[in-house]
Amino acid sequence: MLAPKFAASRSFHQELKRRTNAYFAEAGKSTTGGKTLFFKAVLLTAAFVAVYLHLVFWTPSAWVGVAESALLGLIGAAIGFNVMHDGAHGSFSKKKWMNQFAAFTLNVMGGNSFMWNAKHNLIHHMYTNVEGVDDDLDAQPWLRLSPEQPRRKLHRFQHLYFWFFYALLFIAWIFFMDYQKYFKGKIGEMPIKKMTASDQGVFWGFKALHLGLFVALPIYTVGFLGWLVGFLTFMAVAGFTLSIVFQLAHTVEHTSFVVPHETTRKIEDEWAIHQIKTTANFATDNKVISWLVGGLNFQVEHHLFPNISHVHYPALNKILRQMCEEFNIEYNEYPKMRYAVASHVAHLRELGRA
Repeated sequence: MLAPKFAASRSFHQELKRRTNAYFAEAGKSTTGGKTLFFKAVLLTAAFVAVYLHLVFWTPSAWVGVAESALLGLIGAAIGFNVMHDGAHGSFSKKKWMNQFAAFTLNVMGGNSFMWNAKHNLIHHMYTNVEGVDDDLDAQPWLRLSPEQPRRKLHRFQHLYFWFFYALLFIAWIFFMDYQKYFKGKIGEMPIKKMTASDQGVFWGFKALHLGLFVALPIYTVGFLGWLVGFLTFMAVAGFTLSIVFQLAHTVEHTSFVVPHETTRKIEDEWAIHQIKTTANFATDNKVISWLVGGLNFQVEHHLFPNISHVHYPALNKILRQMCEEFNIEYNEYPKMRYAVASHVAHLRELGRA
């Protein structure tokens, strides 16, 4: 498949970069996370390790174990949002090795940073909501997320059952999707670069480590049934949390879904404007949500500045909103998270019926 092509950059993106660079120069700030993000990373990682150790080696009672497994899922998702995500984008630190270290938290959790980079950084961030290219839209046959996808009878009820498949995301990701991409050498129809010997070693080595830490060892210490209940709870909570946060950014009522020209593969908008049209923010005034989801409620800013740490998104939000007003570009934002969830459900309902 030929990759789509965007219209040439015009004055909007150039002016946006100029104002953003001026902000960092005047404020005397680095674009990376700094001490604030480092402290958050240490706090979240310590919490995850503490809960994991208590579950595996101190074996709490059944109900406490389920509650702690759910908590472990929430903390794991928070590490993904705050630590892994910034590290994978190179915005966690000025030091390359520290960014790689942060990104490798995904590998410990069972995913693979190489596949994530190809799927998320290279494809999703470039071709957001482009049908047939953006793999984040592909949940077929169970869910219809884009108007261009075929509609099936079961989609009439997808706004009711979507939560179940979102809860399956993480377990499907680490036990199926990564291997599918590995053996096919493609993400959807887009080929990925060949893995080096080092990439191969990381892939298989960390997959084995994950099985040891999250499957074999817990079975040995708490027994098969206790492990199964705790593991499924952990994976379901992490999967649903990861899914809903990312879905609120793109699959809501007011975002665009783009189909490139059939023969030329061209997209009408320049890349920056395309990102604004296909992305939405939510609850940007809620500091608790912003802290927990690693600024991914500022998804528009993230898509335009993926190499800038999320700790700077509130400041960039002001610059971007001002520019959108000047250039008469619609800016998608839901003031409350519940409004974004309602819009996502309405989007699923509409696609299930239309």
